[in-house]
Amino acid sequence: MSFAPLQNDTFLRACLRQATDYTPLWLMRQAGRYLPEYRATRARAGSFMGLATNTDYATEVTLQPLARYALDAAILFSDILTVPDAMGLGLSFALGEGPRFAHPVRDEAAVRALAVPDMDKLRYVFDAVTAIRRALAGRVPLIGFSGSPWTLACYMVEGAGSDDYRQVKTMLYSRPDLMHHMLLINADAVAAYLNAQIEAGAQAVMIFDSWGGVLADGAFQAFSLAYTERVLAQLHRTHAGATIPRIVFTKGGGLWLEQMGALDCDVLGVDWTVNLGRARTLVGERKALQGNLDPNVLFASPEQVQQQARRVLDSFGTPHRGEGTGPTHIFNLGHGISQHTPPDHVDALVEAVHGHSRALRAA
Repeated sequence: MSFAPLQNDTFLRACLRQATDYTPLWLMRQAGRYLPEYRATRARAGSFMGLATNTDYATEVTLQPLARYALDAAILFSDILTVPDAMGLGLSFALGEGPRFAHPVRDEAAVRALAVPDMDKLRYVFDAVTAIRRALAGRVPLIGFSGSPWTLACYMVEGAGSDDYRQVKTMLYSRPDLMHHMLLINADAVAAYLNAQIEAGAQAVMIFDSWGGVLADGAFQAFSLAYTERVLAQLHRTHAGATIPRIVFTKGGGLWLEQMGALDCDVLGVDWTVNLGRARTLVGERKALQGNLDPNVLFASPEQVQQQARRVLDSFGTPHRGEGTGPTHIFNLGHGISQHTPPDHVDALVEAVHGHSRALRAA
């Protein structure tokens, strides 16, 4: 499988802690409901899963934000819950609501019945990766992704999103053996899934530990971090002669940043509660950092958006310059962009990040 040569490798270089001319920028959920063109495509698809499982639609919406903004990476349009769906849990989305599983995993029989799914059931994802990579024609790199083993388990047990995680935490504390069994299967499934995305053309992969931050200290290490480590240990480091950067993002994980610095990954994503300067001191010599503007900043005026973007860049400081490797930064939000975000405010953000980060390097 061959693809067009990469024209803008700024994101990949920053992932690998190499010097760049400016700080690269992409946004979690950059292809989504805040864009009118996305809403129009979803209406044609008829449903979220109709959109995600159709190669042409998935390609179209992945490229939509790149047509508007000078972003430095594309991210596969999909969902973090495709793996448990392939396990037979029955994923669905109602318009305006979050994901829901028809068959939650809440007892021993259901847990013991779990198995790493046949990756052919996820062929639609891998076909989309290849189609998107070809459609990008080398413009920017393509990121593949999955939910973390713990985050998948939260949805698998709760059956949907949750305010208190009562069901999954009850299982964790009352039957830790069942939880560990589920997480082991999830970790091996996520590793196989991400490796298949890499083989299909993904140039970097990201693990979204969206709900790691709801765990108590101690439980995080045992039930989230350990299984993220298991995934990372199985991932391809290179493919087709290129290094494949691996990104880990734990929402609410700032408390454990120093421990996460020991993960066998290239980039740590941080949410908006983390001070980037402190994070750089803790892990910047070991990992690139990604983040971490509060997504709600984008509801302020364009001038205030730009001011806050410059503040984030200043908090990290001047990235590595020159030969070799050193502390680098990838600008992102501290979580996904809101569906209510005015699209023109993203223009202001991109302009500020690229402009101010060039000025920092010239100082």
